[in-house]
Amino acid sequence: MTAARIKQYWYAKRPGKHQGNEIHFPVAVDRGRGQSSVRYFLAALAWFFASISSTVAEPGRDNPFSASIVVVADHPVNRVDPLDALGAGVDGHERGDCARMFSERNIGEMRAAGLGRLTYRLRTELAGEVWHWNPHGKWSDAVHQCGYWTSDDHSDAPITVSYGYRLPRRGNTIDQANDDGYSRIVDGNPESLWKSNPYLESRFTGEPEDSHPQWIVIDLGKVTVINFARIHWGDPYAKRFRVEYWTGPDPMHLHLDRKDKWEIFPKGIMNDCSGGETALRLSEKTISAQFVRIVMSRSAHTVQNESSDIRDQLGFSVREIEIGRVDSDGRFQDAIRHAPDRHRQSVVYVSSTDPWHRAEDRDDRTEQPGLDLILQSKLTNDRPVLVPVGVLYDTPENAVAEIKYLVAAHYPLAGIELGEEPDGQWSSPEDFAALYNATAHRLRALDSNLRLGGPSLQNFEEHLLTWADETGNRFWMNRFLKRVMASHAPFDFVSFEFYPFDDVCVDPAPYLLQIPRRLSEMMSSLRRDGVAQDIPWLLTEYGYSVFAGRPEVEMAGALFQADTAGSFLTLGGTTAYLYGYEPNYLTDELKCSWGNLMMLQMRPDGEELNRLSTFRSSALMTSEWLDPDHGPYEIFPVRVKQGAPAITAYAARSADQQWRILVLNKDPKRSARLTTQFDLSRSRSVGFNKAVNIIQFSSQQYEWQDNGPDGKPLRSLPPVRFQHDVTTAGVVLPPSSLTVVRGESRASMP
Repeated sequence: MTAARIKQYWYAKRPGKHQGNEIHFPVAVDRGRGQSSVRYFLAALAWFFASISSTVAEPGRDNPFSASIVVVADHPVNRVDPLDALGAGVDGHERGDCARMFSERNIGEMRAAGLGRLTYRLRTELAGEVWHWNPHGKWSDAVHQCGYWTSDDHSDAPITVSYGYRLPRRGNTIDQANDDGYSRIVDGNPESLWKSNPYLESRFTGEPEDSHPQWIVIDLGKVTVINFARIHWGDPYAKRFRVEYWTGPDPMHLHLDRKDKWEIFPKGIMNDCSGGETALRLSEKTISAQFVRIVMSRSAHTVQNESSDIRDQLGFSVREIEIGRVDSDGRFQDAIRHAPDRHRQSVVYVSSTDPWHRAEDRDDRTEQPGLDLILQSKLTNDRPVLVPVGVLYDTPENAVAEIKYLVAAHYPLAGIELGEEPDGQWSSPEDFAALYNATAHRLRALDSNLRLGGPSLQNFEEHLLTWADETGNRFWMNRFLKRVMASHAPFDFVSFEFYPFDDVCVDPAPYLLQIPRRLSEMMSSLRRDGVAQDIPWLLTEYGYSVFAGRPEVEMAGALFQADTAGSFLTLGGTTAYLYGYEPNYLTDELKCSWGNLMMLQMRPDGEELNRLSTFRSSALMTSEWLDPDHGPYEIFPVRVKQGAPAITAYAARSADQQWRILVLNKDPKRSARLTTQFDLSRSRSVGFNKAVNIIQFSSQQYEWQDNGPDGKPLRSLPPVRFQHDVTTAGVVLPPSSLTVVRGESRASMP
């Protein structure tokens, strides 16, 4: 990843908007609870002097480029309720953060952004942990305080905080949360072990015994010569397995244009293993490969420690693996790095992990906000909330107990999202479908009115791929849906996430141009995979990047938020949930720029919150573009004529027939002059009526002061408002700006 720092653009202040002899100052709108009167007055005074200065001009203002948009106004592509269409999510954080983040004052600031719907995100699912959503519950082995956990479906006191528990039978080196665990397969400890998820066995799935083969992939770090493997089995061990190598560069990151595949070593098949230590001469001649896979298809169902829990004898278990070559002198050279440390051991990926754990495995560093803390707060806006249940690293019993608790408390639920990012955690579509189906059937039996869906797919490029099945099908979502439909499990909505840009160290301007195309490609591929158009499509998380960086707190963050939500709704989406709702701190995750996914910045003194660019863009969209008082809205497609790639626009028509067009100028240096037409039919096109209202947010109102961990907004003001006569000239869009144009088309006038 490039380590270049983000280019720093400096824009001079622009004089205030004029309408006749009246000067319209942007500070003449709400002051906000986070600003003191003195700071607010100084900001207003500074803007006043910038407004009356005749020597200061914004780059690109004197020679704006032309931008022409056409609203295809004869047929809407979506209909939305503003409070349902734009929402946000809350997530787990470091220990102690929930009390700081969710104070009454902070909740008031969060709600001031105007976002309606709320979703609760499940960090434990990403961390490879079991979620004790209720701290009180039952262990399957109560005497030893270990085994499989089920939280109580009642509580004598509100649940204000909850924790995840690490898995001592973990197989993956890498996780998608703090990434501070490690695989037990190559940790060098002969007493530790990995075990697959017992709920994938035929006893629970009802499918044939070999329907869900489990696998281990080991990355040797570089292309290595191989002819030998040694597997130290736990209980239950695999009676039947095979050892394979990958023919291409990386089996964990697939591409449509490559046909790499797994090949079985010439002597890599074992049909009658007896457990213990298994040594395999994989081939007479060495084979060069970087990735090795062990596929287990028949379990011995042996059990350790004479456990009476059937789950302990289901699946497969491995204590340690060695892979390398035996030289001509019979000496074995192990190519695997063994260490109880994520950074020192060879990287291992597994198909699943047993949710068995112990009381001592609680992860005290990270906490989830309690369900009651969130669902009893004003953050819900008295609307149904989308809540999760664990699937990959949890049990159906724990999921059912959670929903029984929420239903008994009469919390209105928008839906139950099953699992989170199974594709990003290398789960096969068939395995995840089996776990999804088991949980979904039990939840539907609990309450037939529950809306169940998922699987909160992580961001992907072009098409979500997996290894080919026996028919050559490589499409993850297509294969998942086939298994769900065959089981007749409910699938009432689809959910996915959008974090398109990994590199937060470079200029964001070129990336911003890609947003509509990349989101459209994702949604189109899901439709091709079989996702129905007539069910709700939920964008359950979206942000500039999964990494924290400076673009997220500059104007780029506001442009990204508006462009993504506008694109999603125009493409037929139901609800877009912004990630970064909670107030947070700056961080330098990739050691190149300080930033974070957040709309409110917590200050070290804890006394004030800084309203960041994404807060301003959210408030602009919820109060000016999709104002709840004038909904519901019809969404219409917009064509941008050639020559203006930095312009995107999103058209909504309110119940009173007024047009509200959100226009983005993503060019960081040049202004644009906008003209708008409405295509009412193939032969008729009209413009706006003479007067339109303009609400505009740009670097005139917001500027970020980069100062490492002490960075903050140099200026954060509400949008400016003014009227404009479109018959005299087009609307001027400043560089890096969001503009809402409100008015009536001439066709709607009497």
